[in-house]
Amino acid sequence: MTKICIDGFNLALPKGTGIATYGRNLLSNLKSLNYETQALYGPALKTSANNIVNETALIDAPRPPSKLNRKAKVQRMMRTYTSRFGHTAYPVKPSGEVIWPGGNRPAADSFWVANSLYELAHRGFRTYGKPSPVSFSEQSGSTKPDLMHWTCPLPTYAKGVPNIYTFHDLIPLRLPHATMDDKDVFMSQCQEVVKRADHIAVVSETTKQDLIRILNVPEKRITNTYQAVDLPKSLTQRPQEDVETELEGIFRLGWKNYFLHFGAIEPKKNLGRVVEAYLASGSQTPLVLIGGNGWLEAGEVALLNQVKRDGGPSAERIRQYEYMPFSLLVSMIRGAKATLFPSLYEGFGLPVLESMALGTAVLTSTGGSLPEVAGDAAIMVDPYDVRAMTAGIRTLDADDALREDLQARGLIQSNRFSVDAYQQALAGMYTKLGFSAS
Repeated sequence: MTKICIDGFNLALPKGTGIATYGRNLLSNLKSLNYETQALYGPALKTSANNIVNETALIDAPRPPSKLNRKAKVQRMMRTYTSRFGHTAYPVKPSGEVIWPGGNRPAADSFWVANSLYELAHRGFRTYGKPSPVSFSEQSGSTKPDLMHWTCPLPTYAKGVPNIYTFHDLIPLRLPHATMDDKDVFMSQCQEVVKRADHIAVVSETTKQDLIRILNVPEKRITNTYQAVDLPKSLTQRPQEDVETELEGIFRLGWKNYFLHFGAIEPKKNLGRVVEAYLASGSQTPLVLIGGNGWLEAGEVALLNQVKRDGGPSAERIRQYEYMPFSLLVSMIRGAKATLFPSLYEGFGLPVLESMALGTAVLTSTGGSLPEVAGDAAIMVDPYDVRAMTAGIRTLDADDALREDLQARGLIQSNRFSVDAYQQALAGMYTKLGFSAS
């Protein structure tokens, strides 16, 4: 059976990310295709002789950084220097004893750990411009992967096996004011990955064309797999009455009687204009915002914070929640009158697909890949045009027939990103490289 390993860089982050969702979905779909699945983590804790202790390191609570003395600083500098010469990953078997966050262990048959791999690889590349190779130990009868699939363009590679890298977007280069990346380092890292990769996966035609134009990647080296949304039936098939009771009991919100915006607060999500357009619309339908601060959020929340400080009816119309459990988020999407997601630029735009798949109307934008995902099943606006956004909100608020039409078309459009279609694209890409499932 072909063994495929993915990185656990985003899987290990304490707060979920879109790439972490991509990684979890990738593992579960690989298992469905009868590949043996593995995941490579880079925990800060050193490898132990005890398998259970090694497994706990994969999901250990983050610890506050300690102040380094002179000796520790020298050791840190030496580890950064030597990172480019290689790391060794050691096997970890799921024990069944460790309880993973939310009881939801990634669908990997086994794990690998390489101490501080990702921290050192990033630091080493920033300092020396060299990627960090990783080798897989074959001690204790462990079997190294046949193929390494990195879920983003990381400054590391697996030795002795083919390497596939997924590019989700080139937003630091396309939308530089929206990120805090060092753009020179980002470009160098992308160029290094492109040079070393055996193949590149992307999640949209938009990202594919960006790679062809900006990084000069030949089209034949790129496969667009898109993404799929595979929401648990236990959540999607809950009776509407139960969801209505939940929304009313927890939030005092009525079914299909609030607008929803969800995602980290960062410039590309365009929250500032969403709030401005919503307030300008005069709608009395509440606006619910879900998402914690990402980066460069001050400009995005300036108007919102001022309205909250002033108080009054405008402030009461907007609800804000930093975090929400996934099951509750699904209920919030299902119950919304519409999702407002007029992002400046997206490599894919999972919130649009999730909303359509859950039967909720969508207002989105012409930014990046969003037209690919939404098709003709959403209201599309220029993400910089607040007046167009305001008009779209008013229309969604008043036109029941339009919302019902968008909901119906959204369900059809979301089926184009089915699990079957995604698995066929994955299998085709791996087969092209000579790796069938069995």
